[in-house]
Amino acid sequence: MSESLSAALPESSLSKVVGDSLPFLRRHARALTGAQSSGDKYAAATLETVLNDPASFSDAPISGRGALFSVFYRIWESTGAALDEPEDAAKGARGETLRRLARLTPRSREALLLHTVEDFTLEEVGKILGVNYDEAHHLVEVARQEMYDAVKGRVMIIEDESVIAMDLEGIVETMGHEVTGVATTKDDALALGRSCRPDLILSDIQLADGSSGIDAINDLLPELGDVPVIFITAFPERLLTGQRPEPAFLIAKPYAPSQVMSAISQGMFFASTETLKM
Repeated sequence: MSESLSAALPESSLSKVVGDSLPFLRRHARALTGAQSSGDKYAAATLETVLNDPASFSDAPISGRGALFSVFYRIWESTGAALDEPEDAAKGARGETLRRLARLTPRSREALLLHTVEDFTLEEVGKILGVNYDEAHHLVEVARQEMYDAVKGRVMIIEDESVIAMDLEGIVETMGHEVTGVATTKDDALALGRSCRPDLILSDIQLADGSSGIDAINDLLPELGDVPVIFITAFPERLLTGQRPEPAFLIAKPYAPSQVMSAISQGMFFASTETLKM
């Protein structure tokens, strides 16, 4: 699909912007529609519109990648923003994620995905959706609160500093989640993760005995499956190397409780740190 769509683009600066942005638009369209086939149809319709009417792209209220999303949303909203049931390929964690997204307040789902997954600023989200900054902010906050309320589960903490571990436990429990336990070393983490499968893991990197939270996670995930992980560390540069894979959720110490709460809500809601990635 992506190759055929890209092949339809003329050689120009417009084609480069659209071609580079198309994979992200396809991901976004699939998340909104709940199915690959219908998502790709929306992406194809967007591309066709841009090819037939380049002004639809150049006259958009936002430039670059955002312009393509702006054209997409004019089409999306003109058709009633219909969602499909997830296809067989989208069963399990991804299918459940899509069903949760469908239950969010209209337009808050769109704003949330644009802001948190596609990494548009709130100002850019507003331009894409045709609302002002305050409305965009409100839509994202509504979605976040609904995410916060939607899913409760078990959280495992890997942290060797007792004060921080206690603080994280308090945050998790205040949100209504259950703490399965606190591990201070890699061996503790492996034992804890295997004894009670968590729905989400909060992990430091450097642990008490010199072992690594990263190594613990890498050993656990093949056994636990698609469990979201949030790294909370004083050494974010160890994970932000510019090489793949990098964590979807990374919080630097010292952290604000609101950062942790937001990351936990998103991790729980999306059921996986990779749920909506290509």
